[in-house]
Amino acid sequence: MIIDSSQDGLSAVAGRACRVPEPGVVEAEFAGADGSLVQRRWVEAAAAVRFEQLQPVAAFPVVPGRRWGPGWWWSATTAGHVMHGSQAMCTQLMLLDRDPQVVGLSARPVRLIWRDPGSGRVLTWVPQVFARYADGGALLGDCPASEEPAGDRAARAAAALAAACAAVGFTYRRLMPPERVFGANVRWLAGYRHPRYRDAGGLEQAVLEAFAAPRPLMAGAAAAAGEVLSALPVLYHALWSGRLAADLSRPLGEHTVVWTGTAAAGVEREQQTR
Repeated sequence: MIIDSSQDGLSAVAGRACRVPEPGVVEAEFAGADGSLVQRRWVEAAAAVRFEQLQPVAAFPVVPGRRWGPGWWWSATTAGHVMHGSQAMCTQLMLLDRDPQVVGLSARPVRLIWRDPGSGRVLTWVPQVFARYADGGALLGDCPASEEPAGDRAARAAAALAAACAAVGFTYRRLMPPERVFGANVRWLAGYRHPRYRDAGGLEQAVLEAFAAPRPLMAGAAAAAGEVLSALPVLYHALWSGRLAADLSRPLGEHTVVWTGTAAAGVEREQQTR
């Protein structure tokens, strides 16, 4: 038995104890190579299946009247498209895509199935995103549109998934929306995530050298190329990839101080996970 809490994004179930199944009895359902559904023990599938390479196990619904429908995120990490079903999910794919430790991304690749220890009912849940890390670990995550507490069903599923993931060295989290300014800045930089911008015009080295010492964004761009517009795509790509850094908790503009390295990584993580 575990107690739901807000730790790692798990919303509380009104202070009640939340019983979770033993990881060994949790099942995983996913799409096989021929597109048919395969079901295996979760602990076995987590060790053997490359979930980051799988197609969604469940379709993204189109809801009449909703302003946002299913779409695709082009991932700089995988050089391919990852499907999403909401603006909140698209935002989280964007943030994971920018994380240098993430080496694989997929959407809804697995359905977890278990029997509720209290009621005996068979329950299922399809987490929205899967991310593989360079060290072999992985993240299963859901993408709520707001920081409001999860409903009873979602919170109970979060508790079950957190326990199942912990048993195999994975992590489950409800990925909260980023702070507004930080999210807007990263969204702007994401427009330059494609590798074609990395050395556009052969300016990569000049741009990086221009910020060897911290200086305002526009001043560095002018110093690197003379013509600011030529340097900006390279500069924004470097900020996206982390080869240049800035405090993205403040609006990005001509006076934003930029420098080389990853000294702002901690600041960005704090802003991203608020």
